Amino acid sequence: MRYTIILLAVASLSACDRKIEPTAAPDTVAVPAALSFDGAESSDPTERIAHGERLSHILGCTGCHKPNLEGQWFNDDAPEMGKLYASNLTRVLPTMSDAQLETLLREGTHPTRGDLWIMPSEVFQRLSEADMAALIAHLRTVKPSGAPTPAPAMSAMAKAAVASGKFKPVSASVAEYRTTTPPDLGEGHAFGRYIAATTCAECHGGDLTGVPDFLPGVNTPDLDIAGAYSDAELVTLLTTGKGKTRADLGLMTLVGKGHFSHLTGRERSALIAYLKARADRPQPARAN
Repeated sequence: MRYTIILLAVASLSACDRKIEPTAAPDTVAVPAALSFDGAESSDPTERIAHGERLSHILGCTGCHKPNLEGQWFNDDAPEMGKLYASNLTRVLPTMSDAQLETLLREGTHPTRGDLWIMPSEVFQRLSEADMAALIAHLRTVKPSGAPTPAPAMSAMAKAAVASGKFKPVSASVAEYRTTTPPDLGEGHAFGRYIAATTCAECHGGDLTGVPDFLPGVNTPDLDIAGAYSDAELVTLLTTGKGKTRADLGLMTLVGKGHFSHLTGRERSALIAYLKARADRPQPARAN
């Protein structure tokens, strides 16, 4: 199930082994949203750090890099790719300034290596300034621990996947997502749209219409599928990962339990209301 993600990790790790010329900066930079997840605007530094820690779960930092951010062997379920690792962030974070870290997160560019080949910057660029500041504040509290992750030992299959050019750098996805956004359904759904744009869009595309071959042989669906669920069924999905007709939905089950379960009740309700309204929106007439 993680096979595509593993291939993307291969591309990222390959970039570490050779000099990469940074791409030119885009002409425009996405304007961070004025909206934020609950808790971002707290004036209490401790509460802001706690908010950042919650975001590290919602946004998936603790998924690839483990809850303690010490990294892990990434492709244990696809060893034919070689020996690949999600890096030990506790050792990497102290080497970057806050500005460099924000650039990496929002733009997908490393301060010394240039383009990255895996990082959900396409959705991170949409985070409000308050949410980004809270996330970085939390990351600054993480003390270095564990050993640095080993250098990758890529198999011939992994190197071929990189050499084929199948995967585009993160900066390209960032540019694409600037112009591909979930539909604006009015001020009443702005909060839910913000949550969808910074979470659901990572797997379901910038405008939530789905991504072909997101996993081998698997297309992520257009989130109009939310219209087939009741509110209660969506709550179950977003808190336990259990689907409407079957309990195990693969990647969505992992994301539901590991990411969306950390939403507040207000966030979850706003997201559900937005997705249901999007599913019910008038569709453009089709030409005969």
